[in-house]
Amino acid sequence: MIKLTKEHYKIAALGDGSTFRSYEGENRCPLPGDRQVTFSSDGNIYYEEYNSQIHPRPRRCILKEFIARFSPLNFLMLLAAGIINAIGVTLFIAPVQLYDSGISGTSILLSQLTPPSLSLSFFLIVLNIPLLLLGFKRQGAVFSVYAIFTVCVYSTSAWLITDVLPIDVSIASPLAGTDLFLCALFGGIISGVGSGLAIRYGGAMDGIEVAAIIFAKPLGLSVGNFVLIYNVALYIICGIAMNSWILPLYSIVTYAAGSKTVDFIVDGLDSSKAAMIITTCPNEIAQKVSEEFGTGLTVLDARGFYSGTPKTVLYVVVNRFQTVKLKTLVKSIDSGAYMAITPVADLLHASVETAAV
Repeated sequence: MIKLTKEHYKIAALGDGSTFRSYEGENRCPLPGDRQVTFSSDGNIYYEEYNSQIHPRPRRCILKEFIARFSPLNFLMLLAAGIINAIGVTLFIAPVQLYDSGISGTSILLSQLTPPSLSLSFFLIVLNIPLLLLGFKRQGAVFSVYAIFTVCVYSTSAWLITDVLPIDVSIASPLAGTDLFLCALFGGIISGVGSGLAIRYGGAMDGIEVAAIIFAKPLGLSVGNFVLIYNVALYIICGIAMNSWILPLYSIVTYAAGSKTVDFIVDGLDSSKAAMIITTCPNEIAQKVSEEFGTGLTVLDARGFYSGTPKTVLYVVVNRFQTVKLKTLVKSIDSGAYMAITPVADLLHASVETAAV
C-alpha cells in the first residue's frame, strides 16, 4: 500500500468537498470504485487501489507496467539476431571489402576510410543510436528499447570477432577466402537472417528504416524508395571512394540475398496461399475441399455489381503445394468458378501466431 497525504485524501475520498476530518474516527473508508483507504496505528493513511482519474499514478506503477510490455523471449531472439548479423558482416562481407546496405554499409565504408582506432563497431553505435532515438516518438518506447538493444549486441559482437577473438578477418573471409561471390551470397543470407529476426521480434538491426520513416514523407518519397535511393547512393559513393566498381557491384548481390532472406524470415517459413472462390456450387466445393485438405472454409454472401445476382464467396487458406490441386478440384465441380489466389503474410489462429508467406 502507498501512503496518502491529507490533501490527497481530501480530494480522493469522495470528490464532493468532504474534508479529511469526516473520516478521522474510522479505520477504513470507501473510495469511489470500491477502493479503500486504511488508517494505520502510526496515524498515516494508506490506499490499496488506485484511481488514476482522481490524481496521478505512482511512478513505480508506471515503471512496472512499462517493464511488463517487454518479452524475455524477444530479448533472447534479438540477442541471437545481433550475433548472427555480426557473423555475416564480419566473417564474410567486411573482410573482402564488400558493403552491407543501410547504416551498416555506411559504417563499413567509414571504418575503411578512417584510422584503425575507429572500428566498425564504433560507427555502428555512433550512426545507429541517434537515428533510433529520433524514431522514439514515431515508433514508440518498446521498439526503441528493442532496437537499441539489438544494435548494441550487433556492435559488441562485431568488436569481439574483429578485435578480441583469435580470428583473422583483416584480408580474407576465414570461411570463404577471397571468393567475392561466396562472400557476397553467404554474407547477405546470414546478415539477412539476423535482420529478419530483429524485425520479427519487434526491433531493428539498422537505423535506415527509422530514418526513412522520419524523412521520406517530407521528401515526397515512400519508405521503400527512400531506402533504395540511399543504398544506390551508398554503393556509388563506395565505388568512387575505393576507385573500384567491382566491390559495389558484388555488394548488390549481398543486398539482394539479404533482402530476400529478411522477407523469408519475417513473413514465415511456411508458404501459404489464400483463395477466394466465387461459385454457384458453394456447398459441393466446400464439402470437397474440407474432406480433401482437412481445413475449414469461410462462406461469404456477395452480389454481382452489374448483374445484381446473388453469389457465394468461399475463403480458404492452403499451403503452396495444395494450390494446384485446389484449382483442379474447384474446376472439376464448377468450370465457371472465379478464383483469386494471393500470398498470406501471417496467420493468426486461436491467439497463436503461425508464420506463413
